[in-house]
Amino acid sequence: MKTLIADSFPQQYISDIINLGVEVVYKPKLKSEELSGNINDASVLVVRSTEVHHDCIEAANNLSLIIRAGAGVNNIDIKTANARGIYVANCPGKNSIAVAELTMALLCSLDRRVVENVADLHAGKWNKAEYSKADGLFGKTIGIIGVGQIGKEVIKRARAFGLNIIAWSRSLTPEKARDLEIEYASSVEVLVPRCDIISVHLALKPETRNIINREIIRSMRPGTIFLNTSRPEIADEAALCDAASAGQIRIGADVFMHEPEEKSGTFNSKLAALANVYGTHHIGASTNQAQNAVAAEVVAIIDEYLHQGTVRHWVNRAKKTAAKWQLVVRHFDKPGVLAAVLEDLKRSHINVQEIENVIFDGEQTACCTLRLDAKPSDETVSIIRSRHDEVIQASLLAM
Repeated sequence: MKTLIADSFPQQYISDIINLGVEVVYKPKLKSEELSGNINDASVLVVRSTEVHHDCIEAANNLSLIIRAGAGVNNIDIKTANARGIYVANCPGKNSIAVAELTMALLCSLDRRVVENVADLHAGKWNKAEYSKADGLFGKTIGIIGVGQIGKEVIKRARAFGLNIIAWSRSLTPEKARDLEIEYASSVEVLVPRCDIISVHLALKPETRNIINREIIRSMRPGTIFLNTSRPEIADEAALCDAASAGQIRIGADVFMHEPEEKSGTFNSKLAALANVYGTHHIGASTNQAQNAVAAEVVAIIDEYLHQGTVRHWVNRAKKTAAKWQLVVRHFDKPGVLAAVLEDLKRSHINVQEIENVIFDGEQTACCTLRLDAKPSDETVSIIRSRHDEVIQASLLAM
């Protein structure tokens, strides 16, 4: 099996992949437009920030698994991967602490105006009177939008700072909020006006794109600190610029629209240039600790795929299929039984959406569950039941 690693990756973990018996092609400086010319016969593609477009997936003649060495997978054309039957996997939670640490660093820096302090000292200026005006964080209210693994790590650190915590997430319930010892907000609209600090930790999905819209930004308290270490598309960047320019809010951002794909170069951003915006270079997950943890998880994914044929953290598996009927066939465990059942369904133009076959102790009998997109006729079910030397019982159930 050949693996193409198209982003920077710790050498120790490249060696670990090679030790699995995998051929590794390591090209960390590849750009997204160069992937299609380099994918060749690789079975596995590993990327961090490099975008995997339609042309790369279509050009790959042997590709079966794309691994995002990180959490979000919005840099991968999952629609094309689905059409080609290619697994997409990620490494969730491995960089959560690193992102949470940067979130708190941005918050503290904004409150104490660390950037201006350092700049003045570098310029030989002593301005203690100016920089003694920080509000402090203790007792303020922070709103956490998105309570996944990163959000939970931010909650731990916010609690240590003595902040009051309100949270909203699509999966958060009042009961889960009580377990986390935080206050539950029923919506972003309810949460935002109540907070002195807002920190966003959402994956980019159609329902989260621009969730921090112009109206939400207008509802922020004067002087609110807004932190985004997730994805730039989560918030309306033009509206953030307007609010920050007007002095309504201060912003700490690790992500910006139209970031360069290259690791260095020029970058012109109206938001990043504002004096009351503290920006970092999309480095939330870029600590040695986080990158080693992610790399170790990539090795584990490849190991499991190579030796067991299964994919951990498989993100493009259908959550729900079109199956409306379930055929449960208890049968004798011998060759040809399931082939005959599948042939009966094929003749009836019925598609099997999901199938699972489990064996009873003693390996004489088994039970196969087939989830179907349409109801088989009584005649088809009768034919399946009629094979008494193969089928013990066949039951049809509506789902």
